[in-house]
Amino acid sequence: MYAIFRTAGKQFKAEPGRLVKLPTVDAEPGAKLTFDEVLLGSDGTAIQAGTPLVKGAKVTAEVVRHGKEKKIIVFKMKRRKGYARKQGHRQKYTEVRIDSVVLG
Repeated sequence: MYAIFRTAGKQFKAEPGRLVKLPTVDAEPGAKLTFDEVLLGSDGTAIQAGTPLVKGAKVTAEVVRHGKEKKIIVFKMKRRKGYARKQGHRQKYTEVRIDSVVLG
């Protein structure tokens, strides 16, 4: 059983027991989250596709921890102009454990 849900403008695949990294969510570790924007769901035999959402479907998850991704380097340069800029960035995320997937 799985579902594709949308949060923060991105889509994620949810399966019970799976850990998923989402863009930062304001919630303490141990808090429960519910995602109602389910785009597609499957119970193993049939697939339900929403138009645009599956009615009555929801995904519940528990916040495990917050963290930062590995550092990426953003380097800009213009040749022969003496222009070079180096900047690092670490994207913040929230890791959640999917508790259940309910299809309507």
